[in-house]
Amino acid sequence: MTYLADAQALAARTPDIRLVAVDMDGTLLDENGVVPPGLWPMLSRLADRGIAFAPASGRQYATLRREFEGHSDGMVFIAENGTFVLRGEDEVSSAPMDRAFVDDLVRHLRDSPHDIGVVVCGKESAYIERDDEAFRSEASKYYARLEVVPDLVDVHDDVLKIAVFDFGHAEETTAPALEHLRATHQVVVSGEHWVDVMNAGVNKGDALRRLQEVLGVTPAQTVVFGDYLNDLEMMDAADHSFAMANAHPLIVERARYRAPSNRDHGVIAVLEMLVP
Repeated sequence: MTYLADAQALAARTPDIRLVAVDMDGTLLDENGVVPPGLWPMLSRLADRGIAFAPASGRQYATLRREFEGHSDGMVFIAENGTFVLRGEDEVSSAPMDRAFVDDLVRHLRDSPHDIGVVVCGKESAYIERDDEAFRSEASKYYARLEVVPDLVDVHDDVLKIAVFDFGHAEETTAPALEHLRATHQVVVSGEHWVDVMNAGVNKGDALRRLQEVLGVTPAQTVVFGDYLNDLEMMDAADHSFAMANAHPLIVERARYRAPSNRDHGVIAVLEMLVP
């Protein structure tokens, strides 16, 4: 196991940890997209010590609840890249998008020259109009509540995010094509194939700060783990920020510490040292 020197040095200073926020894909989940079994006893240990645990993901709330079924009592969820935050089933914050903007973007994306699929992410469900197996199988990985509709413009829900799946490389194709939206909205590359569009000023870091206020927790009492570009702002919201060994170079630059890769169950390995 490598990349544990930072955790050892931090543990020696016995930090007062009260909140742990963890990205899912590429961070907590292993290479097969599965929660490491070592997390379940760790959650009990954290709860016994009064430490809140918050999955922080681009995934929808329903998907996160499914991942932690049977273990979610008292857990906090930062869903949809920070646009929807819940403590148990109580809403902490949300950031619905202007519906006219959503409809215009959906129409714009229909004309994309790239092979893409669009997900309109609402509070109640996620919605798609492209229904081939290749796209639907990708969308269903992240959206437990997923409805196929004839027209995304006709969806009646509070829209939190527009997610675009690019069958090519999103950072090189879809993201540059949406660059013009950055003047008014967040455009975030959340994975090799995914780009998310959200309201300006909304991200995991902003959501984490709001959560800290609600819980009465400081950045000095917060540990975060992340691996990809949608985790950048979260690195700034905690004094104890860990980039996974498999992280994007920009995450490595932004984080204060390194952790073993998700393949090596790095989140669990670090927490074993910080919360002995």
